[in-house]
Amino acid sequence: MRNVLTVSAVLVALALPGAALANLPVGAKAPPFSTKAALAGRDFAFDLRRALRKGPVVLYFYPKAFTQGCTLEAHAFAEAAPEFAKYGASVVGMSADDLPTLRKFSTEACRDKFAVGIATPSVVEAYDVALKRPGMAAAMTDRTSYVIAPDGRIAFVHSDLDYRDHVKLTLNAVKALKSKSR
Repeated sequence: MRNVLTVSAVLVALALPGAALANLPVGAKAPPFSTKAALAGRDFAFDLRRALRKGPVVLYFYPKAFTQGCTLEAHAFAEAAPEFAKYGASVVGMSADDLPTLRKFSTEACRDKFAVGIATPSVVEAYDVALKRPGMAAAMTDRTSYVIAPDGRIAFVHSDLDYRDHVKLTLNAVKALKSKSR
């Protein structure tokens, strides 16, 4: 019965329209963090500071692995992975799912193209991405995408439960960053 209620709460939360009311603003310093993550089914330690040494980071938070919108969003980021790489950016998906779930999601939904990490409660709080909906029992993140410049500053933020524009908008922001650095 508990699983049915949790699934119902997820479906209701994902169906409700609206963007998050608060996020980190453009120009703010992105909170540094380390977390457990998976890429192509293998565990590793993700560290934001280390990732930023290689270029911009698209840090996108999604509510729950293997739900329809989150799977479609992961597929879209996977298809765009070569384009992000062309501009020197890495993509990292973040959710409150456990590591075994993320291992599987990194292979099946992310198609081994980018990493997914655990959004711990402290990361969720630091990035202001808690999904706050009436009747929700499970901890989940809102669907919010950040583009973080190599200097550690937020260059772009988009928060909307509709997954469809996240890839396009973050890729445009990464391209704009690249053109500024020339």
